[in-house]
Amino acid sequence: MMFKDLKLIKIRNKLQNFYSKAKDLNWHIVFLHKSFKRFKLKQKSIKKGGDGLSTTKIRLTLFLSGLIVITSLLTAQNSYAEVGIINVYSAQKEALIRPLLERFEKQTGIIFFLVTGTANGLLKRLEIEGDMTAADIFIADGANKLQEAKVAGLLRAIHNPILEKRIPANLHDKDKFWFAISQRAHVLVYAKDRVKREEISSYENLADPKWKKRLCVSSATNISNQSLVASMIVENGEKTTEEWTKKLLKNSVTPQKGDDINQLKAVAAGTCDIALVNTNSLGEMIKSKESNEITKKLAIFWPNQGLKEPGVYINISGAGITKYARHARAAQRLLEFLITNESQKWYSETNNEYPVVPRSPVSATLKSFGNFKVDKLSQTIVGENNKKAVKLMKRIGWK
Repeated sequence: MMFKDLKLIKIRNKLQNFYSKAKDLNWHIVFLHKSFKRFKLKQKSIKKGGDGLSTTKIRLTLFLSGLIVITSLLTAQNSYAEVGIINVYSAQKEALIRPLLERFEKQTGIIFFLVTGTANGLLKRLEIEGDMTAADIFIADGANKLQEAKVAGLLRAIHNPILEKRIPANLHDKDKFWFAISQRAHVLVYAKDRVKREEISSYENLADPKWKKRLCVSSATNISNQSLVASMIVENGEKTTEEWTKKLLKNSVTPQKGDDINQLKAVAAGTCDIALVNTNSLGEMIKSKESNEITKKLAIFWPNQGLKEPGVYINISGAGITKYARHARAAQRLLEFLITNESQKWYSETNNEYPVVPRSPVSATLKSFGNFKVDKLSQTIVGENNKKAVKLMKRIGWK
């Protein structure tokens, strides 16, 4: 191990100790708030004949100590500025982002700190933390959550020619508040022994009575389902889409529950004949030794590939720089890193997701799925119509 690596590890350990005590720079807010609250309460008791000036001094000391904590934390953070730090809030599972962050740290020397959670939870946290947040970058699955962060004023515009050149316009926010870093297609997977390929054609075809009690779909909370409905509202109109979703649910064989893996297993087991799922879930099962036998019973179908049809719908994972990021340049470097050929290849081979950078290499598993036409609808528009889609799904009973 080189001396530089040892030095980096020592710095990381010191910073990790600092951050664990500081609770990612938010502990001092709680400390200060409680100290100030107790100080105010004690002031009231003194006015009523309380325990004297000495207690006031004690409470004031606690309050001032809170200010000292803030100063020391910010000083400690600035003292390591020459090394570089980035704080990442990610709604992706840790296993799906940490390996890339570790590569980024090794290549750049910029030390990362990762906080994972649900998209809703992290958005709420960003809102509460305000300008005292430690977060520099927010990563989420689905344009809807990225758009939600933008509308809430939690992100800042990113002016970066590298990102704009490498990522197609339909895969980033129209105002450049967020950019896609990977994508997956929402496809149909069917049982080879019970469905003839020529029976299938499009998403719209799933409303046909011939699929009654033969279809598996996941719940309305699935971001890909929400985004599919949002895109159909834009392309087909809300009234037509509502009628389609009603018929879709009638054809569903069971209550809508479970993730894509559950739907694929249901098709293989004969519970249903066809399922609406993401390509990364199918790829994950194909590469799994336990599930490989299951996937041999299944085949993929790319919907909406006709000349006058828009193409298969895709769903993205993306990232944006937080409004109050203290390490905005490091955040831009991370975004640039995530769309390098190396990182895009990693997403393809490890996460079974398609690259967002055109002509990037894809894994053997994804290649085996074949070529397809993609719906070029702007993900900004999809995100903007998500609330309308969720209301529609709730209205027709898609749970």
